[in-house]
Amino acid sequence: MIRKLPLIPTLIVAAAVAVMIALGFWQIRRAHEKEALIARYQAAQSMPPIAFPTSPLDTDDLPLFRHATGLCLKVANMRATAGSNLAGEPGFAQVADCVTGAEGPGMSVELGWSKNPNAAVQWRGGLVSGIIAPDRKSRLRLVAASAPAGLEASAPPSIDQIPNNHRAYAVQWFLFALIAAVIYFLAVRKRLQEPKP
Repeated sequence: MIRKLPLIPTLIVAAAVAVMIALGFWQIRRAHEKEALIARYQAAQSMPPIAFPTSPLDTDDLPLFRHATGLCLKVANMRATAGSNLAGEPGFAQVADCVTGAEGPGMSVELGWSKNPNAAVQWRGGLVSGIIAPDRKSRLRLVAASAPAGLEASAPPSIDQIPNNHRAYAVQWFLFALIAAVIYFLAVRKRLQEPKP
């Protein structure tokens, strides 16, 4: 008598394989989105400088990697965050959160780099030029092209630091699906070939 496929294990494995394949295609879509984003950032680097945004922007409209100039009227807060200098040494970026007027979101300026997170920065504000980078606290910050006394220039934001490994993840999901299907096929075939007691 020929044995039948075990229904519940087969359905579970089929569902798992389908989910893994769907995740693979989702990663391919993410790869296309990331490539379009990187292309937009590359184009932004060659655009003319703009005034640093003084009004809230949608996430899709953030002018990241664009050259800009902004005016810090007054430093409201200083903070240190992980960063690197032009030589690529790790350390701390010194960021000034500035007031830009009576209203508006203000601006954050990455003044420069130091090995000391508590570096004394004697900067009271002024006109700053640099490149717009993402910031976890204020969404945007201007990485200054030159640093005030006591700091070294920070490394400008680099497109090379944006991970785009979605295609590799897609391949992994497809391989996981294939491996799961092959293992299940071999297990079921062995079971079906065993003589029935």
